[in-house]
Amino acid sequence: MNPFEMVVAIIVIVTIGSVLKARYGIHKDKDGNEVYRGNTADAASVAENARLRDEVRALKERVQVLERVVTDTEGSVRLDREIESLRDKN
Repeated sequence: MNPFEMVVAIIVIVTIGSVLKARYGIHKDKDGNEVYRGNTADAASVAENARLRDEVRALKERVQVLERVVTDTEGSVRLDREIESLRDKN
């Protein structure tokens, strides 16, 4: 490998490294230290994830209530009696 090819290879490697660091949100602060700065899309996705977690939690609670209503045999028998008694009154 001649010196020109080595210089080109080093430039290509450094450029690829810089592009990857920028892609993953690693930037230099005013002191020259490399720090991770997430994208604004990450903040939006964090908020969206929190909203979806809350929605899933609420849906799980609703499913638990529905399961309790469906599987509660004593309650369903009582409910059947109440419905029949209301039909008899008419």
